[in-house]
Amino acid sequence: MNKLTVDHADAATEFNKNEARVDWHDETLWFVRTKRDRAVALVPEWEQLREAASQIKNHVLSNMHDLLTQFEANAIRNGITVHWAANGDEHNAIIHKLIQQAGATQMVKSKSMLTEECHLNKYLIDNGIDVIDSDLGERIVQMRGEPPSHIVLPAIHLTKAEVGETFHQHLGTDKGATDPQYLTEAARHHLRDTFLTRKVALTGVNFAIAETGGFVVCTNEGNADMGAHLADVHIAAMGFEKIIPRAEHLGVYLRLLARSATGQPITTFSSHFHRPRPGQEMHIVIVDNGRSRQLGRADFRNSLKCIRCAACMNTCPVYRRSGGFSYHSAVAGPIGSILAPNLDMRQNADLPFASTLCGSCSNVCPVKIDIHDQLYKWRQVLMQEGYGPGSKTVAMKAMATVLESPRLYRMAGKIGRGVLRFAPVTVENRLNPWYNQREMPEPPAESFHDWYVNRKKE
Repeated sequence: MNKLTVDHADAATEFNKNEARVDWHDETLWFVRTKRDRAVALVPEWEQLREAASQIKNHVLSNMHDLLTQFEANAIRNGITVHWAANGDEHNAIIHKLIQQAGATQMVKSKSMLTEECHLNKYLIDNGIDVIDSDLGERIVQMRGEPPSHIVLPAIHLTKAEVGETFHQHLGTDKGATDPQYLTEAARHHLRDTFLTRKVALTGVNFAIAETGGFVVCTNEGNADMGAHLADVHIAAMGFEKIIPRAEHLGVYLRLLARSATGQPITTFSSHFHRPRPGQEMHIVIVDNGRSRQLGRADFRNSLKCIRCAACMNTCPVYRRSGGFSYHSAVAGPIGSILAPNLDMRQNADLPFASTLCGSCSNVCPVKIDIHDQLYKWRQVLMQEGYGPGSKTVAMKAMATVLESPRLYRMAGKIGRGVLRFAPVTVENRLNPWYNQREMPEPPAESFHDWYVNRKKE
């Protein structure tokens, strides 16, 4: 298998070399998961909300064309200019053209995982546009030259000391400062000038409403509002799966989103945009970038229900102990592992295997995506398409041969017990990945089959 990136397993091994970092990364995300559980427990109708959200999205997936054209017509009626992008390149080119038409060379951007997926920042910077991310976590990783490692908590992989050093280098804060209030105040002053001087602002879209032609942006910092309200041009970037049919459906998703993401009853700012203010331009770029292909995959179309809450990441034992960068994809964790292979099977063939299939991701998903089932199904597809490791194919065929023959199975068991008992060094060495991560068991004196036969004779 020819890959351009480091496999998840190798990247996770690198992440795990710093045991202290792994421990607090794990504990911090589990803390967020427990906040989610407490918030959910206060909503007696939680499961009904999940079911309603899932069924609404089922309707959306089955009526995508009609809902999108309805949204476009209503948005245009509201004075919003609608653009369509088949892929990331078209998305980036459209936004670049809009910035040029505004006569600008700078842009302020709030959080948008779609722009991360399309690598917008790099594209614009390469074309001479200065881009500033205004979300605090996004700004921190941008200053460090890193992508976000989590879709809600972009800088969760960093310690306070590392953030302090980054601010010292880029914002001139006191060296060694780690006080969050001091660092946040420095970021606030830094970004305030950005908001006041940028003529173009870009936001993401959490929900787009077909009925009204408006869209909703959810943030906790108010940075999307600051950028959009002060700029002459507001551009919203939207994956087409963000559509919902009617305004009355918003209440279902807004009750689910923040509780699932951070344990809050609702995001601090849930901002509704319906039309540009007088003298302002408002554009929305609706992006496919493989979503139509995923929509056509019967086993995987449910992944498009995702509302980007990251609950699956916070609960996943693999993500919590391997870090977001090990997924080499804009969206990490369990949900990223079922979205990424659709974009590039070869590049992301390792990700569906980065899971224990424990099902915790599916249990916490607010829109009831069958994430662990899709992870399992992607494994089958990838192996059938020849994107799995050749060694795994050989090993599985050998195992199937052994398991199909009782005689071979008993013989292999006997040989294995003998090796563990009399020549353990052949197994207990650095060439055995299983041994590197675990203690090998004591070999039993006899197999269960032999024990059962002997007991029956007795």
